[in-house]
Amino acid sequence: MKSKWIGIGLMAALALPVYAQEKEAERVENAGKAMQEILNAPDSIPQDVLNKADCVVVLPSVKKFAIGIGGSYGRGVMTCRGGKDFQGKWGAPTMMALEGGSAGLQLGGEATDFVLLLMNSGAADGILTSKVKLGADASAAAGPVGRSASAETDATMKAEILSYSRAKGAFAGVSLTGSTLRPDNDANEKLYGKKIDAKAIVLGGAVKAPESASTLISTLDKASPVNKSKS
Repeated sequence: MKSKWIGIGLMAALALPVYAQEKEAERVENAGKAMQEILNAPDSIPQDVLNKADCVVVLPSVKKFAIGIGGSYGRGVMTCRGGKDFQGKWGAPTMMALEGGSAGLQLGGEATDFVLLLMNSGAADGILTSKVKLGADASAAAGPVGRSASAETDATMKAEILSYSRAKGAFAGVSLTGSTLRPDNDANEKLYGKKIDAKAIVLGGAVKAPESASTLISTLDKASPVNKSKS
């Protein structure tokens, strides 16, 4: 009987990491689907803005942001253009967490997708190494909407991070000032099967992109293959 329980315990111990990895992989897949649907919509992120982004953060199906200690938070992924100067193809994702900090994030039961564009290397470096408070540690603004809208507006040019939301099919720029964005390295360990931090994934090229990220990466490679922020 004792050996039977030991066997069951071993099976459970082996199954838990697999389940955890599958859960994070599903989150990555959902982020890819959300990004694909958003970019295929007629009124979406302006092409000019996307072409000047170094990194993209996608947090799919966030159901509620709560305020104060113990509040829920949205989780998703961040992918950046490869290479030291963010000039290459979109690379392996790191898992991220966005924690609510304002009344504007009280969404109730309504599922909302969030997309954040990191418009320079400083924003990317900061977020990859620590928790960043939007509007304080990094300047943030609601992103412009519409295919033909320009990145050359005062709000867009001054902001390091542009943010968007999609709920019930409606896509709009949204202010996330007061929220915090941070790497979720526990989730990275589950996804990649080893301890690895966000900076090593994105800037160090320490791992290959998992299969679950194929939709996200191929969608961004197709939509914005070249970083035009330096041009």
